[in-house]
Amino acid sequence: MIANRKEFYGGVGLMTVFMIVLIMIFLPLYQGQNGLNFLDNLFNSISKGSAYYIPKVKEDVAKSLSGKKMALDLKFENEAQAGESLMLFTKGGATAIVEGVNLKVNGDLDRIMGNCLEDADTLFHNKSDMLQEKYGQKGRQVLYNWWLSLKAMQKSLNNNEQFKEAKVAYTVMTKAVECAYNYEGIEAQSMTSRLGVVVFALVFYVVYTLWYGYAIMFMFEGWGLKISH
Repeated sequence: MIANRKEFYGGVGLMTVFMIVLIMIFLPLYQGQNGLNFLDNLFNSISKGSAYYIPKVKEDVAKSLSGKKMALDLKFENEAQAGESLMLFTKGGATAIVEGVNLKVNGDLDRIMGNCLEDADTLFHNKSDMLQEKYGQKGRQVLYNWWLSLKAMQKSLNNNEQFKEAKVAYTVMTKAVECAYNYEGIEAQSMTSRLGVVVFALVFYVVYTLWYGYAIMFMFEGWGLKISH
């Protein structure tokens, strides 16, 4: 038995409109994408615009590693990883020899890191074809190999008690390589260039959530269900 028809059917009306809007959100009406994908891509592109740390990391590497040599024995999980990583170091002016799952590397640490940062910068700007030409591998695979190499370098440097250099390797790995890998294919945008859309999305989210809550409340109260102490 409906206790308050006006309130109940008002809630039904709100819920009906809520469901219509929800269906529209999941239709490809926004530049060929549904609403969730459109907003996901939008906020990814905005976050990429504020996550470009590579120039600062290049400055830190130049200051911290200038003139420093390295002679490391890097261990990988399998021979394929060691073989694919060989060219990363030789392109940075180092000498490298593969021995099974190990890669013995000798060279200037700043030049090796410099080459790594150049590759990360290339993929960050969505120029995977340049890395394909340089290494004969797709850009994301090159950056993945760098990630494995830097992880092995960090471990080897720590074992040699070269903690400062190991910290630099970790910084390059997280702020340059991982960042470039994760944002590959996304076009960077600034917050100010899409401010109107961002504000609308945030306001809509709050209003839409309250809309659903009031629809449920009006339907149950109109039905005669009330919370009491």
